[in-house]
Amino acid sequence: MAPAALNRFLDWFTKLLVVWVLAAAIIGYFAPQAFLPLKSFSDLFFSLTMFGIGCLLSARDFAPIFKKPRFVFLGVLAQFLIMPVLAFLIVKFLNIPPALAIGLILAAAVPDAMAAGVMSYLADADVAFSVALTAATTLVSPVVTPGLMYFLGRQYIPVQFWPMFKSIMAMVIIPLLAGLAVQHFFDKFVSRVKPAFPALSTLFIEFICGLVVALNKDALAKITFIILAGVALLNIFGLLFGYLAGMLFRFDLKKRRTLAIGVGMQNAGMGAVLAIKHFSPESAIPNALFATWCILTAAVLAEIWRKKPA
Repeated sequence: MAPAALNRFLDWFTKLLVVWVLAAAIIGYFAPQAFLPLKSFSDLFFSLTMFGIGCLLSARDFAPIFKKPRFVFLGVLAQFLIMPVLAFLIVKFLNIPPALAIGLILAAAVPDAMAAGVMSYLADADVAFSVALTAATTLVSPVVTPGLMYFLGRQYIPVQFWPMFKSIMAMVIIPLLAGLAVQHFFDKFVSRVKPAFPALSTLFIEFICGLVVALNKDALAKITFIILAGVALLNIFGLLFGYLAGMLFRFDLKKRRTLAIGVGMQNAGMGAVLAIKHFSPESAIPNALFATWCILTAAVLAEIWRKKPA
């Protein structure tokens, strides 16, 4: 396949993320053996995804963190304050069972997703701010995510801070820094294969959602409307309060849109892997549901905002 044709195919494959996730969920439910043998590789796959993301970034993407640290600091504060508090209140209000409650809190305690940058672009928002926000939330996640889980989630299931800290360092930070180093020293080579990295991220999200379904085939039959409502409420109120936080911080319209998307979209793939590793396969269900739902709502919101340029 010619390079131009291959790039078009990869771009097409990436844009149909929701389709592939739904297909993987169906396969995981009706043919779980297609995913179960790969369970032990979930950490590796996620590490490779973060390595690919590191290859897509450069030192310029981190410049806004240092040039305008106020915006990024307030964005990180909004991300890690709004979503965990919302999740905690939702699981209390809906009386969600412990395993699913810890999963929903975890979905809220992870950093925002790299896909937020794509949605920010489609929404005529501030893409540079989105990338800087994702980078910042990811870099502080080894401390913040286990900390939030310890304080908000231990009443449901015992939470150990240091094992989760080590997992995030190994799966997220080290591969991300390695990708940045490869991009810096081998820029010419990396630039030729960059289109493959978003497609690989799409493939990973598809895999992890299929694996979660395969691991929980029996439990899924017992899933009620409550957990679906919890996931939807967490995402919708995250988008709303993210936008209101931007207004409170007196951000311009582009940054308000960016913050709304950043707060409402979580790195649910990371949450699912951490749930399987540190809690239970059942606790990964909210993350798998959130991964699909937040992409759908962000895509709809981006389309609405695209028709109203900032």
